Amino acid sequence: MSTEPEPTEKTEPGTRGAAPEPEGAEGEPGLSEETDGAGAGEGASEVSPDGEGAGEPGAAEGEDGDSAGGDPDGAAKGKLSEAEAELAAQRIERERIARRKAEKQGPVESGAKLSGKAADLLAAVRAVESGAKPVAAVFSEPEPPRRPAQEPVRPRPVSAEPAGAPGVVGAPGSVGATAPRTVEAVRRVLAEGGAPEALAPQVAAVLGDGADDELRADPWQLLRVTGVRPEQADGFARALLGADCAPDDERRGRAVTVWLLEQAALAGHTALEMPALTAALAQRGVPDAEAAVQSTIAEAEALVFQDALDPAAPEPAEDEEGAERPVRILVGLERYALAEESLADGLARLINSVPKEDGSAEDWERAAASAKGSAAELIRAVAAGGLVLHTGGEASRAEPAALLAAARGLGLRAWAATHSPLGRDRFGALLEAALSSTPGGPSSDAEPSDRTTQAGSPDSSDFSGSPDSPDSRRTVVTVAGLLSGAEGPGRDADGAFDLDLLVVLDAPQLDVESAALLVESLPDGARLVLGGDPAVLWSAGPGRVFADLLAARICPQVASRRPDPGPLGELISGIGIGELNKVEAPGKEVVIVPVRDAGEAVHRTVQLVADSVPRAFGIPAEETQVITPGHGGAAGTRALNAALKERLNPGPGRFGGFDPGDRVAYSPVPGRTLPGHVVRADAEGLHLTCAGEPVVVPKERVEQSVRHGWAMTAHQAVGGRWPAVVAVLPGDAAQALSRPWVYTAFGRADRHLSVVQGAEQALPRAVAEIPAKPRTTRLPTLLGAPPAT
Repeated sequence: MSTEPEPTEKTEPGTRGAAPEPEGAEGEPGLSEETDGAGAGEGASEVSPDGEGAGEPGAAEGEDGDSAGGDPDGAAKGKLSEAEAELAAQRIERERIARRKAEKQGPVESGAKLSGKAADLLAAVRAVESGAKPVAAVFSEPEPPRRPAQEPVRPRPVSAEPAGAPGVVGAPGSVGATAPRTVEAVRRVLAEGGAPEALAPQVAAVLGDGADDELRADPWQLLRVTGVRPEQADGFARALLGADCAPDDERRGRAVTVWLLEQAALAGHTALEMPALTAALAQRGVPDAEAAVQSTIAEAEALVFQDALDPAAPEPAEDEEGAERPVRILVGLERYALAEESLADGLARLINSVPKEDGSAEDWERAAASAKGSAAELIRAVAAGGLVLHTGGEASRAEPAALLAAARGLGLRAWAATHSPLGRDRFGALLEAALSSTPGGPSSDAEPSDRTTQAGSPDSSDFSGSPDSPDSRRTVVTVAGLLSGAEGPGRDADGAFDLDLLVVLDAPQLDVESAALLVESLPDGARLVLGGDPAVLWSAGPGRVFADLLAARICPQVASRRPDPGPLGELISGIGIGELNKVEAPGKEVVIVPVRDAGEAVHRTVQLVADSVPRAFGIPAEETQVITPGHGGAAGTRALNAALKERLNPGPGRFGGFDPGDRVAYSPVPGRTLPGHVVRADAEGLHLTCAGEPVVVPKERVEQSVRHGWAMTAHQAVGGRWPAVVAVLPGDAAQALSRPWVYTAFGRADRHLSVVQGAEQALPRAVAEIPAKPRTTRLPTLLGAPPAT
């Protein structure tokens, strides 16, 4: 790795002084990773004795931790947007999953002879499921008085669905939208309790009709609104209840329990172990944490599970007195429990079903023989089974492309799905090359598209059409587009995807709900290949699906032997095994730019993007992506984007701070980021172009879903690659760094990487010593493997 300054500007390393303490993204000191989507991922808050920040009550936490409240003015009528269609499809699929689970009438499987609290807890679960009163002995205190039971499935926080999404409870502009009188009634209750009246639409959307009465009866229901913290809900409750408000109130215990489970989901967990949950409740001032958990389970606002620590271990014999199988007790929200169970069932179905008759063994073997190395192994594995895992870096994507080309040659309806439009375009180019070299495939001199992405890859419109199109290359889509029906093969009469083979690239970015929806949508006999780089950051949503499957070893795994080329490939490969190596970069492929403080980091970043990189490498500023650990702080995305806009596209920001020509990061739903540009603004909203497609963001949604995009976080950038990347590591970023973060950020560069380095020894220490943060999930146990660690 070159330690010289960037090529055209001389920089004196100097001695780094103490960087000024930046403002935190949400009122917290220092710079922290604010991940995308629901704030989940490597940098998201963990449930811990210190708790976690969730912002002020004036703004619900949405994509990247910013405001994502309801749409107060309603949504556009007429044709559904991609985000709306995606949410509608997901809602239908969740209902299907729920119906399937309801059909399972068997008893809860204990998995062993249990005694003590574990046995009592299992008895309580069965009692709750049967409608009987739970056993009081589950916890040390008697069961507290219960209010009438609520519906088992609670409304989701408003930030989880974009405003205007059809069918979302309380989404303005949708069927069943919250009545204005309800919003006004909630506004009066909020004012009475001293809470911001601006929260009224969000509270009404979450709690539905009668929200004002429910809020008076249980003021802690305010915690249902994303962004509200327990201490803020406590103040609201004190104002409404007066002397009747107490820390040991049963309602408070339940609300804080659910809030902690939601916060755990933001940090990537699908459930929490009982000791971790009760410890976190104690830290939040709940006097009897176990009673709070019991009450929450009794009201069906959370579920409890017993998972064997070693599913393969034999159960104790009946005559072994006092013997019991080691288990862990977990508590989680129903939506993630259903998703994990549905995913496990669907994967088992794929593994156990006989693949469709889609070519003889000889045909598959001929296809494999025509491929090389790991690609041949992948083709053979897919020929033999319904589920295959494929691992490797960027260069390894040529192998799934070869698989798809071979499958198309055998007459299969084969499709590929990627995490982002940029990834779709890049893989589409690989697939075009693979098809051109496949016997019977399109001619290599086929007319190319006249539209290109900013990285020079063919535009997505060439690869997202109908499978019946004369151009057989139209087989690459995004996961979101596939689920929503906006892209891909469509669905058959049974509601399953109309395909024979699905290859999902960027599989580490699959959260448990998206993975469940994908697998549930595959027809019997279809083949599924999950591929990706296991060293990158995990999904923004809860779960670690790809890592859990790799650890479970329930299906064939093909590891690519194709290394990423050049100095950048050598650097990234070293980071993946915990080594930050100095690489030889004769063409200045990797350059280190030392800085003393955050102010200098911003200055040098602007200089690199606007001047040095274009002059030295011929890469325009539009094709250089800045990546930094968080949104807040003196060198976070907000500060960097402000400085880059002033240099590259100055303007007054007449529409919500944006001007035509601004680079933006648009999040149609939490967890997805689409890079794009501002075209214009009018009464209809902010007009963008994202991956060559026009997008109109209603003015009410601009603040919540659009950011400037010259600088992004690593979670926003994952799934994309750019000709040049400037990774900014200010001194206050040390706590946000980890090996997956560095691997992901540095690995977004195709030709050139500049590292604006102010973190000093924190960078090599993060690479060597700080792996991915653990996530608690149930998928390994459901698959019959030991729980992941």
